[in-house]
Amino acid sequence: MHPDYTPHVPVQRAVEVHQPTPYPPALAAPTPVAPMQPGAVPAVASIVLPDGRVVTGYAIEPARPEPVTTKPAVSRMAVNVALGGVGFLAVCGGLILLTSFIAALTAFITQLIILAAVIFGGWIAVQIFSTSGHQGGTTVNIRKAVIKRNHFHG
Repeated sequence: MHPDYTPHVPVQRAVEVHQPTPYPPALAAPTPVAPMQPGAVPAVASIVLPDGRVVTGYAIEPARPEPVTTKPAVSRMAVNVALGGVGFLAVCGGLILLTSFIAALTAFITQLIILAAVIFGGWIAVQIFSTSGHQGGTTVNIRKAVIKRNHFHG
């Protein structure tokens, strides 16, 4: 410690006590009191102090906190998200069925087109390779031909 250090000692002062001065009762006529509901009249309480004096007054009820509203176990947002998910899954199931139907319809139409191409191609082939008409050129009628020793005599 420092050699010039002196501990701080609080200074004690004399305690002053103030006694309240009571007011004399008013000599005027009493004021009319508005009627109150029976439950609204606060209770009167008397307290005896240690020195024998009695203090009388209205008891003040402590302020009660507002009742806490109970929150549901699951929030509304969570319920809405869950319902949206269920709806989305239902729509996805319908979309899967719809895409399956579209794929089957596409395969059926493709098969019809291939069948039409095969039939039409066959018809074209028959038209090209058929001998039912004179296409021009030279026609040779062979009636009595004699073939001797690999030589044609006509």
